Amino acid sequence: MMDDKQTVRVKRAHITMMKHKDTALYSGVMLMGKSEVTGGKFTAYTDGFNKKYCSDFIEKLPEPQVRGVVLHENLHVLLKHLLFGIDMFKKNKMIANLAADFVVNQIIKDITAQINGELLVDLPEGAVFDPMFKGWSMREVFNYIYKENTGGGGGGEGKEKGKEKGKGGNDEGDGDGDDDSDSDLNGKRPLNKKIKVNGKEYDAGDEFDEHDYESAKKTPEEIKETDERIDRAIREGGILAGRMGGNIPRAISDVLEAKIDWKAVLREFVSSSTKGKDEFTWRKMNKRQLANDIYLPSVEDETVGEIIYAVDTSGSISDEDLARVAGELASLCEMCTPERVRVLWWDTEVHGEQIFEGDYGNIAKMLKPMGGGGTRVTSVSDYIVKKGITAECLIVHTDGYVESNIDWKLKLPTLWLVTMCRSFDPPSGKKVMVDE
Repeated sequence: MMDDKQTVRVKRAHITMMKHKDTALYSGVMLMGKSEVTGGKFTAYTDGFNKKYCSDFIEKLPEPQVRGVVLHENLHVLLKHLLFGIDMFKKNKMIANLAADFVVNQIIKDITAQINGELLVDLPEGAVFDPMFKGWSMREVFNYIYKENTGGGGGGEGKEKGKEKGKGGNDEGDGDGDDDSDSDLNGKRPLNKKIKVNGKEYDAGDEFDEHDYESAKKTPEEIKETDERIDRAIREGGILAGRMGGNIPRAISDVLEAKIDWKAVLREFVSSSTKGKDEFTWRKMNKRQLANDIYLPSVEDETVGEIIYAVDTSGSISDEDLARVAGELASLCEMCTPERVRVLWWDTEVHGEQIFEGDYGNIAKMLKPMGGGGTRVTSVSDYIVKKGITAECLIVHTDGYVESNIDWKLKLPTLWLVTMCRSFDPPSGKKVMVDE
């Protein structure tokens, strides 16, 4: 049953934050979806669009923490955690919950403004927090924790960031599971109910709110619509915050960045990196000579020679990942019709290759991923050099979480399509982020 008193408190929390320069940025998102207070055995909840608050939970909190909880749920919406993070929740729900909360709670902790002698926003007692993750995305935090708990160490970007801050991840991690543990869907060691993060253990339920990724599932059309609505809401809030002199945290500014059309970058890369060659065809006559009764073939557009497409299969490659790879390859073949496409499947080494020539219409159905271990991108360079493979350009599809010391010996135009780690710095060539 709805508690009118707690409903008033939640509404007042919204109004207070929408009027303050340090939280006005979030006003547009606060007005999105349903926001209600109900009874039940939960604390707070979001499906990535709507927000719910348990009256019994809200009743126990002082005003700064009520505002903190409200902001917490709206930040999940703003950062699109349940819009583009479904794959993480499927992989391990507990780690995804923790990762999302670490990101959100850091933003709240950074708000130090006070009203009436108390904090504008505060977090409930026991809310998960680690200053190491300041400025990180949910995906970056997820991968760091996941690797720490599956024996892969802190791994990738997270490990390097940890070193910078003097708090590196555990190189060994904890991955000994039991019959009751959450299983790792990618076939690695099972994950315990207790998750280690930088030496501290977290139990299921340490994250105080619920992230309903099941209800968050949407069609591609719904995802696009919601994505656009959130972007508009952020821009509206940004305008208000700017007028009031508020600051925009880096985590939020990343969301506001213009999305790069990676397909356009791919097209430009291939056209600028390949020499191409003129081909003649009798399907079209050379019109210039027809008037003189001279029949000559016309010159077709330039064609591209061999292109190497190297796919990172570290851990495993999901159906969603494979679909993305297939889409990228289809786009590539459509725009430039290469003589040959050589697909390399790699993790710590190149496990195999597939070669496609001429007919690329069914390429998606013929892809057969190989591998599924650690990550060593240098293996791609070593393989191409050792085999003496000649090609016009190389495209590397990776999450960006690779070894820190890359020994790249390959001198070949290279484009890196990176799906996760924004701070990845390629050893050569050009990087473009493929939107999550």
